[in-house]
Parts: sequence; structure tokens; C-alpha cells
Amino acid sequence: MALPTLPPVRYLPTILPTGAGMSESSLQAEVQSALVSTYVIERELPRGGMSHVFVATEIALRRQVVIKVLAPDLSATLSSERFRREIGLAARLQHPHIVPLLSSGLAGGHLYYTMPFVDGESLRDRINRERPMAINDITGIIEAVARALDYAHAQSIVHRDIKPENVMFFHGQAVVLDFGIGKALMQATNTDSDQMRITQVGMSLGTPMYIAPEQAAGDPTLDHRADLYALGVVAYEMITGHPPFVSRSPQKLIEAHAAQKPEAMVTRRPDLPRHLDAIVMRMLEKLPGNRPATGGDIANALAGPTIARSAGRGPVADTMARAPFWVPWAIAGAATLVAMLMTILYLRR
Repeated sequence: MALPTLPPVRYLPTILPTGAGMSESSLQAEVQSALVSTYVIERELPRGGMSHVFVATEIALRRQVVIKVLAPDLSATLSSERFRREIGLAARLQHPHIVPLLSSGLAGGHLYYTMPFVDGESLRDRINRERPMAINDITGIIEAVARALDYAHAQSIVHRDIKPENVMFFHGQAVVLDFGIGKALMQATNTDSDQMRITQVGMSLGTPMYIAPEQAAGDPTLDHRADLYALGVVAYEMITGHPPFVSRSPQKLIEAHAAQKPEAMVTRRPDLPRHLDAIVMRMLEKLPGNRPATGGDIANALAGPTIARSAGRGPVADTMARAPFWVPWAIAGAATLVAMLMTILYLRR
């Protein structure tokens, strides 16, 4: 059955203030002037929802890095000291599927943080080029991101903004950007009213197209399972070519995540393995308690024996694959013995 060709997804970014009265060129000049002894800014990348993004060369180590400068209006609501402390904690994350944070500070009055420059494409680019993606590729990406989440969650760090734009490919491996930034923003607010303002405009709450119901509601008890929901939305998009809910209105997207059931994925992907369908739909459960408990559970479900069955290996072969190494030899020996006995009985006739 031929799959339909789908147009590129135009996602809705997080809604954030941009800092009225300051042009991008003047901001770049201010940051470069403040960091002249440390970095040489080369160019600006398309901006993220909450920051201006610059590629720079770190002078001392002669390596390329990314400098993310928070929007001026956002910086004004934050405690520089608390923000930098939280970035320092997040910088301790060391995992093969996480792009680490390197440093943070103030440059010309603007808060910034740095990370290695990943010279590769984003998952957003790949989805728009390959939609719908190959099942094996989808499985590998979900597993990689799930293991990164599992590791970060064990360090009490919730990402809060898992989406295709925050997943990059480095030497063919999926890696996740901006771990710890959401927590740093929320912890660095100066007052409760500032935190409420951040929540209301979407800062650190994620992108409406990928946001968990409890996250959109500003639930103070929000935990790591909000990231698992967002990963489920990303997985749904990789599988079908579109997120489960699409609207030009952020409010309607949030309402859909809270109340609507996603369309069955098999209607768009008849080749979808049942085990993959089941785990993704569990990730998209409205109530956190109905989702997988951890990213590790997701990764293990995808890496387990169900993968072998989906590739055409039956339950007997799957059981054999898990058996002790001597079992196949014992069975082969027994089969040989039976064959010999049958041959002897046949000759005696």
C-alpha cells in the first residue's frame, strides 16, 4: 500500500517576548564586545523561541561552540546567580545522547550559555525530508532519546521541551540539546509573579504542539513523565508524518492534548509493528500514571525480543534466542540421534 506524500510541518514555536527595541545586529555586537577575549562570533543561526543563537570559535581551545543568549525581556525576570548555578548543575550531565552544556554567564547584561556546535541536521529537517520515516530508524531514535531522558531524569532534570528541533544527529547518532535549561529558567525567577509570567507565555513550558497536558496546565507537581509524553508526540510524527494534533491556535493544541484521542497510527502506517504502536500510544496517555514509568522502560521495550518478532522471527525463535547457549546444541544433538535411530530402524526392515 503506497503511503501518501505529505507537506512539510509548520510547527508553532514557543511564544516568547523578544526584547523590544533591540535589533539582532546590536545584540550580537554587545555580546561580542563583552566576550572579545574568549570567543569570536562567526554567524547567527535561526533563533530559538527563548534565545538568539550564535556560532562562535572559542579562542583558547580553537573549537566551535554555540552561544545561546536569552531574550532581553526573559533575562530581566531572572536571577543571574541562580540561573548560572542551575546551568552548572546541568553541565554535569555526561551521556552519549546528550549534548553537554559548557558554560554560562553575563555578556553586556545578557544571560547566555554555551554548548558544543553540532554540525549536523536536526530531526525536524529529517522528518520533513523523509516523512514518513523508516520504522527501524524511528525505533533507534526513540530508544536513543529515551535513554538520554532516563539518565537525565535520574539526576532530577526534566527537559520540558522535547521536540524535533531539539534532537540533532551527530555522526549518525541522535543527541538531545538544551537539557537543564527549562529547570534553570524556572529556578532562576525572582518572584512568584515572574514564574507565573514565564508559565503563561510558554517560557520553559515547551512547544504547544508537543506539550503534555499537565505541563500546559502549569501543574506544580509536573515530573519526568511530561518528557515521555512529548517524546510520544515526536514518535507519532516520525511514524505518520504529522503530529497527533495540528492547529494554528496554541490554545486549541493545548485543548486537544488535554482531551482528544489521537488518530490510530495504523491508518497512516499499515506496516507499523504492534509493539511500537503500543508503546507510543502509552506514552501519549493523558494521565502521567498511565504512561511508561521511565525512559528506560521505553528503551528496553524497543530493544527487547519484540523487535526480533517484528522483523519476522516467531515466538519459538525468540524463546530460543533467550535460551542458554547450550540449548541449541542439545537440541541439534538430539535431532541427530533421532535421525540415526530412524535410519537404523528403516534398514532393519
